[in-house]
Amino acid sequence: MLSGFLQERENQMLTKGKDTFDLVGGKPSQAGAVSQRACVFCGSRVVLYPIADALHLVHGPIGCASYTWDIRGALSSGPELHRKSFSTDLREKHVVFGGEKQLFQTLDTLIDQYKPQAAFVYSTCIVGVIGDDVQSVCRQMEKKKNIPVIPVMSEGFQGTKKDGYKIACDAMATLIGTDDSKAVSPVSINILGDFNLAGELWILNGYYQKLGVQVLASVTGDGRVKDIRNAHRAALNVVQCSGSMLHLAKTMKERYGIPFMKVSYFGIEDMSDALYEVAKFFRDETIMEKARQLVKDELTRLLPALEPYRLALQDKKAAIYVGGAFKAISLVKALRLIGVKTVIAGTQTGNTEDYRLLKAICDDGCILVDDSNPVELSEFVKQTGANLFIGGVKERPIAYKLGIGFCDHNHERKLALAGYEGMINFAKEVYETVTSPVWRFT
Repeated sequence: MLSGFLQERENQMLTKGKDTFDLVGGKPSQAGAVSQRACVFCGSRVVLYPIADALHLVHGPIGCASYTWDIRGALSSGPELHRKSFSTDLREKHVVFGGEKQLFQTLDTLIDQYKPQAAFVYSTCIVGVIGDDVQSVCRQMEKKKNIPVIPVMSEGFQGTKKDGYKIACDAMATLIGTDDSKAVSPVSINILGDFNLAGELWILNGYYQKLGVQVLASVTGDGRVKDIRNAHRAALNVVQCSGSMLHLAKTMKERYGIPFMKVSYFGIEDMSDALYEVAKFFRDETIMEKARQLVKDELTRLLPALEPYRLALQDKKAAIYVGGAFKAISLVKALRLIGVKTVIAGTQTGNTEDYRLLKAICDDGCILVDDSNPVELSEFVKQTGANLFIGGVKERPIAYKLGIGFCDHNHERKLALAGYEGMINFAKEVYETVTSPVWRFT
């Protein structure tokens, strides 16, 4: 058992090869632990924000909108309304007298000005405290403007961002099944949980087009309201970020009978498996043969290109702390492919079963941790001698203060890391970061 940490968290961290118990995930954050997790409101925003032709209005103080402005590095092939973060900008007078009038007037003005296909209204902590009836205002505005106006009851104090994912999925579920006008192929899928960070969805669309598979709706990267309303007509849901979208996939299976599968698009192994599993689902030998040829062509190109990086990175060690467990599992595999050993693997939202899978693929001596904090992570890096930290914006200062390299693998990044092209980008970024001459001076 690792020592020097909060006793209440002892079953949320272990060392593989030394500890035999199962790591417990999904527990509420320990008071005083300074968790890296975000709030419910943040979770709902990161899921819904990339829907590009919808209006996104934060009902709360301006700080909430500022915190989540462009929080996903999601790109749009058309409208970029999601780039603008609208807020009702609640002040002290609204706390005293209520903010419903402000919300109604703001929605009225913005819908007239931007003519969105739908509107999402996010409720924040202060709204939950003062008791504004957001749902009533949304119903009134929906009747007046004749577009879906969807309340997202995401008061931050309800839990963590994982709870926000579920609330966002429930909000989206009110849209799904409300339109049947789009042409749909019998060989069609919805991609759930890819947010088109740095244009990654477009890479994936290219792969599926080569297989002859239609991507009916992308939920929510580069998303469109009409596509989401028609999403109930797809043959299969392919869930990339299981932490954020599994609830929606289960809801669609219950309501519309659409099966789903969990995949990852990070790394060569998982990307190839994702293509094979989709091809296998449709039981079409032509699609499967196209998948085999695509994988063969990409590996023929990729493996020689990765070899110089693998040779240069032998014996380097990496620490991983990311949001979801599937991403962590894929990163362990991708790092191993380029000669880097994972010595720390942690997530914010993993459950006990996720950690069993993660533990199975890690090497002995790797520290696994759930819902960690800066003090713990800093100590783990010192203990293991990691050369590289892979995480998000909140982990970057930890790496730099300790004088080691950092790679952003979270939703703020601007570099495509999914798919076969993403694997080359990832290898190059790891190599340039770890071998930078700047570390000689730290």
